Amino acid sequence: MAKIIYVEHNGNSHTVNVDNGLSVMEGAVQNNIPGIDGDCGGGMSCATCHVYVKEEWFDKLEKKLDGEEDMLDQAYEPKKNSRLSCQITVSEELDGLIVNMPEKQV
Repeated sequence: MAKIIYVEHNGNSHTVNVDNGLSVMEGAVQNNIPGIDGDCGGGMSCATCHVYVKEEWFDKLEKKLDGEEDMLDQAYEPKKNSRLSCQITVSEELDGLIVNMPEKQV
């Protein structure tokens, strides 16, 4: 289990414990975190779980798949540190991960 900190665009933050093996998106949806919709349920076919991750966490995350890059092109205001939270698998190594959400999802 890892503590994940979800920060809304307005600065409100939500800290929740998420079971290992779940995605960061699933943790948000199961805990009713506003700002992450996860409309496709994690199928990497929407971009409604778009988040920004600080570079210091990149080495601990799984690498982006080609399909993720394609979906991020459809996201609202993608940046070089954009990720789909459905593609980030929670593990002990991610304890304390902070994800920031864009102003809106597509």
